[in-house]
Amino acid sequence: MIELQNLTKRFETPKGTFHALDQVSLSIEDGDIFGIIGISGAGKSTLIRCINLLERPEAGKILIDGNDITQYSERQLRTLRRNIGMVFQQFHLLMQLTILENVMLPMQIAGVPKANQRKKALELLELVGLLEQKDKYPAQLSGGQQQRVSIARALANDPKVLLCDEPTSALDPLTTSSVLHLLKDIHEKLGVTIVIITHQIEVVQKICNRMAVIDHAVIAEQGDVQTIFQNPQAQITKQLLGRVSWHV
Repeated sequence: MIELQNLTKRFETPKGTFHALDQVSLSIEDGDIFGIIGISGAGKSTLIRCINLLERPEAGKILIDGNDITQYSERQLRTLRRNIGMVFQQFHLLMQLTILENVMLPMQIAGVPKANQRKKALELLELVGLLEQKDKYPAQLSGGQQQRVSIARALANDPKVLLCDEPTSALDPLTTSSVLHLLKDIHEKLGVTIVIITHQIEVVQKICNRMAVIDHAVIAEQGDVQTIFQNPQAQITKQLLGRVSWHV
């Protein structure tokens, strides 16, 4: 279980202090596909980067299985991050490495024996439907295929949690649907908890079971997806669902 308690994060900018997160609290249960949705600048990407402390909050707690990871040493954090895979909007693949080598890289860093690296990477490429592309380079693949490689790489060290930061924003609708289907399939086969940051309400609708809506650095509402879709409480949620005009 992931529990965020009163997280606060600020950034200093030329225009002054920017409040990215303000007393944010939410709970993500083991086995959830949890969507965090908000418009650009709402704080959602900062929030997901706090979960594995790529961004460190000024205040608040981040509890994973009851342990406050804000108190962890750097060595403890390195171990923790092996259990938390991350998928980015822009893929972040290494262009000079083959697809197979990209997927092997996290295992190489973790010190996994090379034979085991290759075996696991081949299994993951088969899982994401790209085994036949293993010797190609990222530039030879479509955007959707590159995102599949990114997902395979994020699964390399058998994470318990998969963090996805706008994983479909750079993709067309058909490819988005394919990637979402893959994530749901991975969730069912591997039992991994998935947290998805998005500004696309259809992403939450298609695969998430629980969700939170973030608005101007605060959580506007959170809960079961079906309940929120049927009876949204916050104005921002109604706007995201298209229930009211953005000009209200």
